[in-house]
Amino acid sequence: MSIFGSFFTALIAFVIVLGILIFVHEFGHFIVAKAFGVRVLKFSLGFGRPILSRKWGETEYMLSAVPLGGYVKMLGEDNDAEIDSEERSRSFSHKAAWQRFLVVFAGPFFNLFFAVLLYFGLFALVGVPQVEPAEGGLVGQVLAGSPAERAGIRAGDLILAIDGQKITTWEQITGQVQKAGGRALHLDIRRGEKKVALQVIPELLPERNMLGEDLGPKRYMLGLMHGWNESYVKRPLGFCAVSALSYTWNLTSLNLLILGKMLQGKVPANELGGPIRIAEFAGERMQAGIRKFVDFVALVSIGLGVLNLLPVPVLDGGHLAFLSFEMLRGKPASERVMEIGQKIGMTLLVALMVFVFYNDIARLVQRWLIR
Repeated sequence: MSIFGSFFTALIAFVIVLGILIFVHEFGHFIVAKAFGVRVLKFSLGFGRPILSRKWGETEYMLSAVPLGGYVKMLGEDNDAEIDSEERSRSFSHKAAWQRFLVVFAGPFFNLFFAVLLYFGLFALVGVPQVEPAEGGLVGQVLAGSPAERAGIRAGDLILAIDGQKITTWEQITGQVQKAGGRALHLDIRRGEKKVALQVIPELLPERNMLGEDLGPKRYMLGLMHGWNESYVKRPLGFCAVSALSYTWNLTSLNLLILGKMLQGKVPANELGGPIRIAEFAGERMQAGIRKFVDFVALVSIGLGVLNLLPVPVLDGGHLAFLSFEMLRGKPASERVMEIGQKIGMTLLVALMVFVFYNDIARLVQRWLIR
């Protein structure tokens, strides 16, 4: 596929993924607010100037220009807004703290629940996945910035021979790399229907686990991970439901673990990706088929749910922290404290956005230089 075609596919996939997940998130806030009798003034996909707008009932539904989020505006959401005594029963700020807590919590929860539904549908229709190490030299992943990536090795490549010696097991590859030390190796690779000859120079690198943590002393490596064979087994619907819950729980826990390791400095922060990286992955998964694409949507939905639960002001988690404080104390935090919190949260959010955009652009430049 041409560069233009890949870009167009990535853009379409990105818009679809983000549009679906923003809608799910905001619909969570919307439906729970409605359940508690809160008047919803606006439901917007995107920020900024509205492109399309229509009012149904008491709510204005909008499609806005900046597609990097969305919002639900409720009556009384701004504490300084004047609310008539007749409308107080429908004001968000006049609802009990536990009700406001559930309205805010519903957004991230719906993202996590949506992932459960996607996995359940996938497992029920396709089967529950089972994985086992692939035979031979199938490359499952090429680590970013590694000698293998610089040499042009790709995930899905099958290493047939190293320096003319036939490869039948993954252990032979690691043995050949250690034996060569820092000497260049000549690899014969099968890539799809064609054969490719590449040269790669091993480097002394620390062995790392899946979270990027160092496991021991440095040794010569290429930066490759063994491929896995994935099969799908049909199971009863009850088993599929339990598996979907288990998958979502494990991936949620993994997201939290990775974030914790990043804050501790044990996992490199340059692994964080932003909209550009999400668009790339979305395009790749869309081209790989509906199963891969649905799996990717579920993964991003989990990530969005976890991100929004972080106790950072301006995110849902920050609002939940203030509401928890209010329920414990019996009255809300002072306006001064909330204002400072909002400023800190906004600063952190902008800094994060700048950082992930920098990571995305640096990754693209590095890939262009390698080519």
